[in-house]
Amino acid sequence: MPTNSFYTSFDTETLDGKGAHADDHRSQFQIDRDRIIHSSSFRRLQSKTQVFLSGEYDFYRTRLTHSIEVSQIGRSICGWLQKSSDLLSDDFFIDPDLVECACLSHDLGHPPFGHTGERTLHSLMGGNGGFEGNAQTLRILTQTLFSEGREGMNPSRALLDSVLKYKTLQSEVKDAKNHYLYDDQERFLDFTLAGQCFPVELTPGKARNQFRSIECQIMDWADDTAYSLNDIADGIHAGFITLSRLETWAADRGLTKEESPHFEFLCAAIREKRVEARLNRCIGNCIRSCTLTSDTNFLSASTRRHQYRLVVAPEVQAQASLHKRIALDLVFLSPALQQLDHKADFILTRLFEVLRERYIEKPAASKLHLMPAGLEAVIDESENKSTRARLVCDWIANMTDRFAFRTYRRLFDADFGSITDFV
Repeated sequence: MPTNSFYTSFDTETLDGKGAHADDHRSQFQIDRDRIIHSSSFRRLQSKTQVFLSGEYDFYRTRLTHSIEVSQIGRSICGWLQKSSDLLSDDFFIDPDLVECACLSHDLGHPPFGHTGERTLHSLMGGNGGFEGNAQTLRILTQTLFSEGREGMNPSRALLDSVLKYKTLQSEVKDAKNHYLYDDQERFLDFTLAGQCFPVELTPGKARNQFRSIECQIMDWADDTAYSLNDIADGIHAGFITLSRLETWAADRGLTKEESPHFEFLCAAIREKRVEARLNRCIGNCIRSCTLTSDTNFLSASTRRHQYRLVVAPEVQAQASLHKRIALDLVFLSPALQQLDHKADFILTRLFEVLRERYIEKPAASKLHLMPAGLEAVIDESENKSTRARLVCDWIANMTDRFAFRTYRRLFDADFGSITDFV
């Protein structure tokens, strides 16, 4: 296999400076990917909410199956670009292993119960840095993936850059609710940028957060493709999206001339009972809609990862946007899912409050042992309240949907407690 001259040692340098073992047959990006796949954080995604609560509808997608689908789309985009773009060649191409790793990693930091869980934890962590799913992904990769949550995976610079959708610290944006990094992650951002400062035009917030490597851009579009199509498919199969509901929705919204063909395509898929086949065909269109264009910025002299921008055909972006609006209005805002969201918020709030009393406000004052012994010892030894809060938040964020339910029942359900309940 020819050497890929797209990447240099700048891209493959790892956080602690130690690269691959001399006898390892894998590339640094393959090592990054393999470490993700063999981690407990990745396995937990099989029981975390994508659209429906895990176990609520067993046929439908979880964070794990979603991440696998995103990785497939990401790899396919790399293959398409190498085949179709004059800017790439057989020995100069975007590494599909790196993109796959970014896609498999992108949801690691999401807590139980989907975006509801993220909003709840952000509120509960007010005054202690908040909670942000993408910032939590960075925390897992760099600090907590291994050794029972106390050691990261020593990722490469290119991998960190490919998952860093947001490059703004929380303190840089007033009242940030999402799309930020924790302030104590500045050192990882500095490593990713190799100590280079953002130019003045990349102000904190939207402008800075849109500055992304080509691999991050591919991951983000692969993610958009997967959930804009597959969330629709799951919503249809679960009965939330029907032909009559779609037609009523469209009549109330007033579709544009550009949106109407995509709406009719979706209606035809339902009418003909060919939802999976038609939407899967759209995935291919989303891949082939991608092209590359050259770019120049403050990092383009250091790495080719910042010398290119991904361009997606406007009509395909319009279809994805339409699907996301339909999924939001007919699925996520439906009374059934809003009721589950309310329950999820209630459960996480109760869990956090009982742990706050024991571990954050009055560490070691109680004889109760509510968390794993190793983590409990680290919390009890910490003199910093924010550090204790973050460790408690880590534990809750790592929970699967089912584990959060079971933990809640152990603590608050008087009828839950026989020996079989603990297996």
